Parts: sequence; C-alpha cells; structure tokens
Amino acid sequence: MKKIGLIFRETSENRIQDILKGSNNVFVVGYSGVKSPDMSSLRKKLRGCGSSLFVVKNCVARRALKSAGLIDVIKSIEGPCGLVFLKDEPVGPSKVLCDFSKEHEKLKLEGGIFEQKVLIKEDIEAMAKLPSKEVLRAQVVMTLISPISGLVITLNQVLAKFVYCIDQIRQKKTV
Repeated sequence: MKKIGLIFRETSENRIQDILKGSNNVFVVGYSGVKSPDMSSLRKKLRGCGSSLFVVKNCVARRALKSAGLIDVIKSIEGPCGLVFLKDEPVGPSKVLCDFSKEHEKLKLEGGIFEQKVLIKEDIEAMAKLPSKEVLRAQVVMTLISPISGLVITLNQVLAKFVYCIDQIRQKKTV
C-alpha cells in the first residue's frame, strides 16, 4: 500500500501534466512569505483572467515539467514556487502578477514559458505593460477603418457643398 504523501505527489504531478497538455504556457512565481489570504485573493484574480495558480513541491513541479518537455523552465524553480497556467493570452495574468508583486513584495516573478519561448522576470513585466487582446483588436480595426471613414467624410463634404451651392442659386432666383 502506498503512503499518502506519495499518492498526493503522484496526483499533483498527473494534474500538472494534464493541464500542460492543454497549454504549455506557464509562469513560475516564488511565494515564500506571502500569507494564505493574499494567495487566495491572487488565485481569485488569476481565475478572473482565465489562469490558475497551482502551488506544488519543487520536486513534483520539476518532474512534471521535465516529462512535459519544458526543461528550460525548471531553472526558474527555487524555493517555494507556484505555477501559473495560462489558457490563452498572457497579458491579463502578467498584469495581475506584476500588480500583486508590487503590493506584496514577497511574491517574486521567477520566469516561465510562453509559446515555446523561455521568459524571464523582465519579459513578464514587459507583457504586463502591453494592452489586452481586445484593445489591440480595436486599435487594428480603427486603423483599418480610418482611411475609409476619411474618404466617406470627404465625399460627404463635397456633396454638402454642392447642395449648399444649389440652395444659394435657388435663393438668388427667387429673390
């Protein structure tokens, strides 16, 4: 019969591997000294932007990441760590993590991996400064619409001037 600690480690490792099958995007954070209620609020904020925080022993995290082929991330794991799994875009979670680390200095951004690229702390902070995906889409749409709307406004002004000129001629003839 297996010991409960071994069962827990195996379950944790399997859970991490299952999450990594859906997405290989992960940030590593050090949480040594962060209080439990603060960690709960961080989890809630991360859930709001489509991510999840998983606190696990280092040996379990290293084994799970190694079996998923994310060997480069293992270097970031030192001390008590948490793994932040990203579902799609990294901007929201990176903003949450950076804001939280400013409020709670004990939370450290260690690194991560996104789209097969190894990230360091500075990369995560740079992502936090980017606008969200929705804002970027709106900016692209506005850039594409801008010449067309300019043309419409110009044509509308030409038509308005023509109508104004015809109205002036009509007024002169009636006088």
